[in-house]
Amino acid sequence: MLEQIAANPHWFWLSLGGLLLAAEMLGASGYLLWSGVSAVVVGAIVWLLPQMAWEWQGVIFAVLTVVVAYLWWYWLRQRPAAASSGSQVLNQRNRQLIGTRATLTEPMHNGMGRINIGDSSWRAQASEDLAVGTEVEVIAVEGITLVIRALPQQSH
Repeated sequence: MLEQIAANPHWFWLSLGGLLLAAEMLGASGYLLWSGVSAVVVGAIVWLLPQMAWEWQGVIFAVLTVVVAYLWWYWLRQRPAAASSGSQVLNQRNRQLIGTRATLTEPMHNGMGRINIGDSSWRAQASEDLAVGTEVEVIAVEGITLVIRALPQQSH
């Protein structure tokens, strides 16, 4: 088997790259992605230059893996924070509701009541009493209470 690998080193690198990329799909969180890509690139280089010594193949693979992983890390650091701001409210459904608009199905008494959004009922607080049918918007969250405000009536 070693004779076959020595005779066709590009197949070794392409196979290694494929295995690393397949392992990445099983959930390595990006760790194996760049090693797999580097192995595929080395396979292509060895296919183009079949007389390359195995020592140089290993060096190219190691250097490519480190360089590409560093460039990926650098690119991720330079991304604007706004791109990842959505994760700040991940699994905080009440915070995700800020800006949501709904129609009251129950009246608000003494500034307190309930609001239905989707298939859930939420405790709601407003600065004033509101009637059934009032269009409202969620403007903040205090604990498990949604703070709402009435939207201006649109004339038709």
